[in-house]
Amino acid sequence: MADSQSYKVQDVSTRLANKRGNGILRREVWVDGKGKVVRYNLAYINHDLFQGDNGRVLGYDNAHGFHHRHYKGKVEAVAFRSFEDIEARFEADWTAFRRKGKT
Repeated sequence: MADSQSYKVQDVSTRLANKRGNGILRREVWVDGKGKVVRYNLAYINHDLFQGDNGRVLGYDNAHGFHHRHYKGKVEAVAFRSFEDIEARFEADWTAFRRKGKT
């Protein structure tokens, strides 16, 4: 969780065109005073595909004291190597989800 020594450096929501998934890609990142990522939230949100979990179809974050992956309401812990690794995993999951024609 972010504390008084951390601050949000990114808060971006990108609306996707129908052919790209028709939803929102959300990216929130907090860093400490040294620039190290201390909190993150990466999500694909589409209320047409999933109404639970505020529409989050797919996502990674480290809220609630642990690193985890969301997929249509199911949450599973994930091993954390680096924030860059989490970003790559999210991108791979999102790309695979799109290619399967689920969007």
